[in-house]
Amino acid sequence: MTDVRPIFWILLFALAALCVFVLQQNGGAWSQYVGFDAASTETKIMALALAALAAFLLSRQRFSQALKALLAWAFIALALALGYTYRLELANVADRVMSEFVPGRAVSKGRTVEITRTVGGGFSVFAQINGGRVPMVLDTGASAVVLTPEAAKAAGLPVEVLNYSIVVETANGRARAAPVTLDRVSIGGITERSVPALIAQPGQLRSNLLGMSFLNRLESWEVRGDRLFLRGYP
Repeated sequence: MTDVRPIFWILLFALAALCVFVLQQNGGAWSQYVGFDAASTETKIMALALAALAAFLLSRQRFSQALKALLAWAFIALALALGYTYRLELANVADRVMSEFVPGRAVSKGRTVEITRTVGGGFSVFAQINGGRVPMVLDTGASAVVLTPEAAKAAGLPVEVLNYSIVVETANGRARAAPVTLDRVSIGGITERSVPALIAQPGQLRSNLLGMSFLNRLESWEVRGDRLFLRGYP
């Protein structure tokens, strides 16, 4: 019977050498992501130690079983490497799929945010207002961002001392609202600060409105087909 152990050890040392070579070639890139010098002597020793550990474990099995395990782990490592390499593209695909099934989910590409039209025909989105998560509806007819008292409370505004001094026209007629300034309004990757807004009186507003006091801060915004595109300044 042929002794397969020499072939076995040759394969293991070849794997160790490959690990060292990859670390040597990509040391700088790895250092930026994981915080250590992948091309250093210590890292190479760690790679060799891991290979030696694998050799110890695999040597306790039959060679055919060890080779199958080695190939399986090599396939897994390759899949992980491909997933890491194309992580940004995969994240964009996942965001696009989620935006189709989750109303109000914003897909960010740098300073551009894409929102899919809802079944009802409008555009809904979840905004972060002063750190609070607030559902909003796009309303280009509203001169300002308008919030319900409940949303204002979620955003940390002092609703108990608001002064409803502004007269506004609504679908139900005239109403009063309180002027405020929102410290921070974020939608996806876009954040605007010191945004003027109005707080509607209790019972006067069903949905929070994403109005022109936010939209006018953007570089541009447009509706294209069933999608809304918001572009913030660089």
